[in-house]
Amino acid sequence: MSFISKFVCLLFVSIMITQHSFADNTIYLTRHAEKMSTGKNPELDAIGQFRAKNIAAMLSSVGITHIFSTDYNRTKQTATPLAKYLNLEIQIYNPADLNDFAEKLKKIDGAILVVGHSNTTPQLTTLLSGKEIMPMQEKDYDTLYQVISNGVEKTVNHLRTIPSYILSPTVEIKIKANENQ
Repeated sequence: MSFISKFVCLLFVSIMITQHSFADNTIYLTRHAEKMSTGKNPELDAIGQFRAKNIAAMLSSVGITHIFSTDYNRTKQTATPLAKYLNLEIQIYNPADLNDFAEKLKKIDGAILVVGHSNTTPQLTTLLSGKEIMPMQEKDYDTLYQVISNGVEKTVNHLRTIPSYILSPTVEIKIKANENQ
């Protein structure tokens, strides 16, 4: 390998390490998954439990280092599959104090998951990104916001978990049994 080839290769590796060292901070925000319709502090229903596992599968390899949830059964249960998989503690935040919470999140290095509610998740996303986020509809359970900050610029990506219409109780999904079992 010639000197120039070695130099170019070393330069490329140096650039990759530098980019990794100054990686963007990423915050993922979602509302709790589908809940039972009764009670003041309902738990997730079967569809919500499935969605929570889907969120965990989606985010299991993105480097989540912190998980935050409000102190409600439905939000904690949405965060639990990922927290268990990553062996992380779910940290509770107060949804009535989003300004201070947003400032706290901005100071944390790494990737973060925040599980909130239909009325707080867009508001917190706006506070973190500086971009206006539209309110969520009551039946919107599949929105997942990704706020990426490199210290100068902030980008918001509007992602989707498994679509709600696929998980609707009115949609029947048939799975053909394996005949060899």
